[in-house]
Amino acid sequence: MPPAVYVLGLAIFAQGTSELMLAGLLPGMAADLGVSVPRAGLLISAFAAGMLVGAPLLAVATLRWPRRATLAAFLAVFALTHVAGALAPGYGVLLATRVLGAFVYAGFWAVASVAAVGLAAADARGRAMSVVAGGLTVATIVGLPGGTLIGQHLGWRAAFWAVAVLSALAMAGVLATLPGGRPGPDAVPRPGEELRAMANPRLWLAYGTTALSTGALLVTFGYLGAMLTDTTGLPEGRVPAVLALYGAGSLLGIAVGGRTSDRKAFGTLYTGIAGTVVVSAALAVSLDAPAAAVPLVFLLGAFGFAANPALNTRVFALAGRAPTLAAATNFSAFNVGITAGPWLGGLAIDAGAGYPGAVWIGAGLGAAALATVALGHALDRRRGAA
Repeated sequence: MPPAVYVLGLAIFAQGTSELMLAGLLPGMAADLGVSVPRAGLLISAFAAGMLVGAPLLAVATLRWPRRATLAAFLAVFALTHVAGALAPGYGVLLATRVLGAFVYAGFWAVASVAAVGLAAADARGRAMSVVAGGLTVATIVGLPGGTLIGQHLGWRAAFWAVAVLSALAMAGVLATLPGGRPGPDAVPRPGEELRAMANPRLWLAYGTTALSTGALLVTFGYLGAMLTDTTGLPEGRVPAVLALYGAGSLLGIAVGGRTSDRKAFGTLYTGIAGTVVVSAALAVSLDAPAAAVPLVFLLGAFGFAANPALNTRVFALAGRAPTLAAATNFSAFNVGITAGPWLGGLAIDAGAGYPGAVWIGAGLGAAALATVALGHALDRRRGAA
C-alpha cells in the first residue's frame, strides 16, 4: 500500500476527531459561550449539514484540479476554521466555522476516496478504502476520548487547537507523499460524464444500501452509552471501556472487509449486514444482561464496519470512469444514515419502546439493507447474462 494512502487515513483521523469530539465537550462549551446545552448541540447538527452539502458540490467544483493541491487546500481551510473556532468570541462565529469546516471535510472525503483508489492496485482498492475509512474508526477509539480529555483538563478551545495542529501535519504529509501535477485529459472525466454515470439505477440502489446499513448501525451506537447504563446496568466508569471494545471490533471489521471486498464485494456485504441484523436482534433481547450485551457490542462494531469497504468498492465499480461525483454522493448517503438512524431510534424511545426498541429498529433497517443488496446482486447477474 503506498504511503500516501496511510497519510490520507491520518488526515481523516484528524478531521474525524473534530466531527466526534463535540459529544464530550458540549457542557463546557455551553457554559463558556453562555448558551444552553441543546443550543450547543446544534453545532453537531451544523457540522452534519455542512458534510451533506459539501461532498457533491466540492467534488464537481474541483474535478479538474490537481488532487494533491486540492486535498492540501481542504486541510488548510479545515485547520484555519479550527484556529478561528478556538479564538471565537461567541456562538455565532463558532457555528459558522463548524459549517465551513464540515463543508471542506466532506470535499476531502470525496477527493481522497478517488485518490486512494487511484493509487492502489486494481485488486487492493477495497483495502485502500479501508485504510482511509479506518482513520475515522481510529478517531472513534482515540480521537473522541482524547479530545474529551483535553477539553476536560485544558478547556474545549485547546481541543480545537489540537485538531488544527493535526490537520496541519496531515497537510504536510499530503504535500510530501501524493503525486503532484494536473491529471491528463483522459484521466479526468468531464462533468457531463459524471452526471451521466449518476443516471445508473443500480448506483442509486447502492446508495440505498449505504444509507440503510449505516442507519442500522448508528441507531444503536447513537444511544449505546445511555443504554449500557440505564438498561444493561453498567457503572458509568465502565462505559468508556465498552465503547473502546466497540471501536476494536470496528477496526477488526474494517480490516477484514477491506481484504475481502475487492474479490467478493457481495459476499462481504451479505456477511457484514446480515451479521449486523443478527447481532442487533440478539442485543435487543439481552440488553439487560451484561454478560451477553458486552460481547455483542464488540460483534456489532465488527460486523457493522466489515461492510464499509464493500459499500465503497461497489459504488466505484458501478461508476466506471466517472467516480468522483459517485463517491461524493455515497459519502452523503453515509451521512443520511448517520443522521436518520439516531433520529428513528429517538422516536422509538420517546414512544415508550425504550432502548431495546431502538435496537430493533436497527435490525429492521439492516434487513431492508439486505434486500437492496439482494436486488442489486440479481440485477448484476441479469446484466451479466445479457
